[in-house]
Amino acid sequence: MSAPPTSQVIRVQRRSRVLVSSTLTCLSTLPTINLTAGCLHDCAYCYIRGYRGYPGESTATLYEDTPERLERELERAKVKPRAVYFSPSSDLFQPHPDIQRCAERVIEILFEHGVGVAFLSKGEISERAWELLEAHASLVQAQIGLISASEDVALTFESGAAPPAKRLEQMARLVRAGIRVAARMDPVLPGITDTDEELMRLFDAVAETGVSSVSVGILIARSKITASLRRATGPLAASVPSMLARFKGGGSIAMRGAGTEVGVLPAPEREAIIDRIRRRAAARGIEIRVCACKNADITGGSCNIAGTWPRRPAPRQFQLPLAASRGSERTEERPQ
Repeated sequence: MSAPPTSQVIRVQRRSRVLVSSTLTCLSTLPTINLTAGCLHDCAYCYIRGYRGYPGESTATLYEDTPERLERELERAKVKPRAVYFSPSSDLFQPHPDIQRCAERVIEILFEHGVGVAFLSKGEISERAWELLEAHASLVQAQIGLISASEDVALTFESGAAPPAKRLEQMARLVRAGIRVAARMDPVLPGITDTDEELMRLFDAVAETGVSSVSVGILIARSKITASLRRATGPLAASVPSMLARFKGGGSIAMRGAGTEVGVLPAPEREAIIDRIRRRAAARGIEIRVCACKNADITGGSCNIAGTWPRRPAPRQFQLPLAASRGSERTEERPQ
């Protein structure tokens, strides 16, 4: 998948550690890596639009020395992490050859050190990355972002991501490779992707891949996210104002572990959406996990975004708080 013609990649050197800890509760079990600040997928609803390090539309800042820095960190570690999560503030498989090559080398280094890889992606996985993932299937756990099986939804809200059909194809290939994989329906766009027709189309398609688990999160409202959604173009752009109007009575809640407030739908509306999703998924034999980080007032538990890994004592150097990372590549997990 080639980069959009208007995209740009800014190449820089890292100024701090590669492996850092996330403040978000669902990501607190593993060290994380961001290869870039920003993401070329340009999803209109993406939470990183409010992060401090967001470089702007169709732009990614690539930390091109990440492989060398990671190699040194792992060689010096007394105890290596059991696995690493990609990526709190970007996507491992973005449509640019330089980012893809960096991703491939980083994955290769982790496998060479016996470190597992957990990732969430809406991108197209390169063939070299496929070779690595399939050869080390026991060290991989994946989530594929898929908020809808509809091309109209993708055209309107996910302009640079892989088409839904490609993501479904990749889910099936991950299953065939023996890799643990779940779909991630995050965010649910109220009134757009949570209708009965949309849900059944999505769960029918997911069930056909052999995937039986879907993690769910409902859209949160922050100024830069809602502004981006209002600028969306495409077949469903006219539905955005009515969707955003539903947030007026919802107030805000604290993001679990992030120390920030986010706008949400009223709790009864979110509960009704989750209940409808759960029932439609169950009809296709699919288990639903709800992200409690953005719904701490109505649910608990984890969306399992980082996977489930055997317990191993974690070294202190991989438990640093996010605040310990002072370089330009720091990207806060706090939607603004």
